[in-house]
Amino acid sequence: MSDPDLAIVSIETTILDVPLIRPHKFATTTSEVQPILLVAITTAGGVTGHGEGVVPGGPWWGGESVETMKAIVDNYVTPYILGRGVDEITGILVDLERIVANARFAKAAVDVALHDAYARHLGVGVHILLGGAFRTGVDVRWALGAAPVEEVLDEIEEKIEARLNFAFKLKMGALDPAVDTERVVSIAEALDGRAGVSIDVNARWDRFTALRYVPELVDGGVELVEQPTPAEQIEVLAEINRLVGASVMADESVQTPHDAFRIATLGAADVLALKTTKCGGLQRSKQVVAVAKAAGLRCHGATSIEGPIGTAASVHFACSEPGIDYGTELFGPQLFAVELLQTPLDYSEGQVHLPTGLGLGVELDMDVVKHLARN
Repeated sequence: MSDPDLAIVSIETTILDVPLIRPHKFATTTSEVQPILLVAITTAGGVTGHGEGVVPGGPWWGGESVETMKAIVDNYVTPYILGRGVDEITGILVDLERIVANARFAKAAVDVALHDAYARHLGVGVHILLGGAFRTGVDVRWALGAAPVEEVLDEIEEKIEARLNFAFKLKMGALDPAVDTERVVSIAEALDGRAGVSIDVNARWDRFTALRYVPELVDGGVELVEQPTPAEQIEVLAEINRLVGASVMADESVQTPHDAFRIATLGAADVLALKTTKCGGLQRSKQVVAVAKAAGLRCHGATSIEGPIGTAASVHFACSEPGIDYGTELFGPQLFAVELLQTPLDYSEGQVHLPTGLGLGVELDMDVVKHLARN
């Protein structure tokens, strides 16, 4: 650190509970609010960068929660990096690996806050720190809950007519597999190719259930099958990938560069769900994408239902990384019933567009943040 203004003088963490526009159903839980850990890193020069610690629906997904992330950041990260420079991103992240194992969602919040603060100090957007943007927006797939067929179709039509989304994902794994499969096939048939349909089982089917129902789903019009079987059973995922003609996407199975290498080696998936949250931030995400590109795999810009800070970070990443070449589902803020930004992210023409301001390019409405802060 050559500039004393870059020194980190404070790290503040705040838990927010953000209401959703409708319940969002995962395989094992349903969310009506999205908890977010907001991390604010402030420098001696008076610049503040923000990051988010967000998991999809709670600790069921990867073992972390906003409460565990807050404890990690407050008690282990903060004492170690106070006084260091926000330009020491690589060094800080390397050192954190020696202090805290795993905890990638918590580390991602710190990683993004460092990028935001450093880019603001330099007077540039975060995408500049990542090599520069080569596009100004990315396609966004919308995720649907486990509502009845007619309600789902109405929601899809509203999104298409508003030109917000042209591809859709259906959550599975919570209902009886036969009933759930019939529901999804009915939706795909009703759309008749007017919009892309994918499914996400959140790793909740066993091998026998997946082998029975995934081919039926693909025959019924599903174009992408996301993580039907448990994360550690990569050999089973490879078996399914060989069985069906549609693309198979790994999500829970890939969180590290080595995970990506193993999936590529076994031919377990065609697409990787790249969440900047589960990978541990922007720097680690670049490593995962590099492995995917070397192996000829595509990457999908996936979501943990981030708020606008985490979403903006993922948009900067996707717009600067050609390896994100299978679209995204960075719809998180669209699912929120409350706007956290002074100026909302731009969702239009089926895309979310790159913010153009300094750092992440977005500014929080601090009155709303204070209102939603957990006491």
